[in-house]
Amino acid sequence: MAKQLALQFVLPEKAAIESYVSRANAQAVSALRASAGGNGEPYLYLWGAAGTGKSHLLQAATRLTEEAGRSAVYIPLEQARELAPAIFDDLEQVDLVCLDNVEQIAGDGAWEQALFNLFNRLRDNHRSLLISARCSPLNLPFDLPDLVSRLSWGLCYQLQAMSDRDKAQAMIEDADRRGLQLSEDGARYILRHAPRDMASLRRLLAHMDRAALEAKRRLTTPFIREFLQQQADS
Repeated sequence: MAKQLALQFVLPEKAAIESYVSRANAQAVSALRASAGGNGEPYLYLWGAAGTGKSHLLQAATRLTEEAGRSAVYIPLEQARELAPAIFDDLEQVDLVCLDNVEQIAGDGAWEQALFNLFNRLRDNHRSLLISARCSPLNLPFDLPDLVSRLSWGLCYQLQAMSDRDKAQAMIEDADRRGLQLSEDGARYILRHAPRDMASLRRLLAHMDRAALEAKRRLTTPFIREFLQQQADS
């Protein structure tokens, strides 16, 4: 039952490794690809501030693993806490387990013990674990010392914030996947006049896609300006 509950978490449609553009984090992405393919380190820890793409990468790793014909599960721990630590039961049968926002269970003895036990079972069964958090493993406010030790194993990468150039390129490529043409000038205009985190930018682009389709217009800078002004006035 716990495994079935874990598998109920649905991945966003756009959670693809190709849509993650960040030159500063290329090494972390390469390690993630290897782990998803079953050829990399069995344990990978990604950490960084909000907006660095941690969730996107874990979701993308889940998709990559499944596309390689292997089993994977993605668990956002801020949602899993609505359930119980038993959600970790039997996950050692899964090739790759992705746990997002692990700091969410810090200070909860039952959850910490369950994660410690899961780590050991995955290691014993030669499975892989991919974890994300907002801080390094040594700075996690866990009460279980042995768990802190376990989470310090393997490869650890601090994700860097995306540059404006990377964000613009990501929007251009996202637009292209939608069948839209977004110029560099248009992308830069959006960055100057909209929330700058990639999750908000992708949602905004989806709204623009629908609006442009309804208006039968291209995604030009004048259209973007009008759209953002309408959003501000509403």
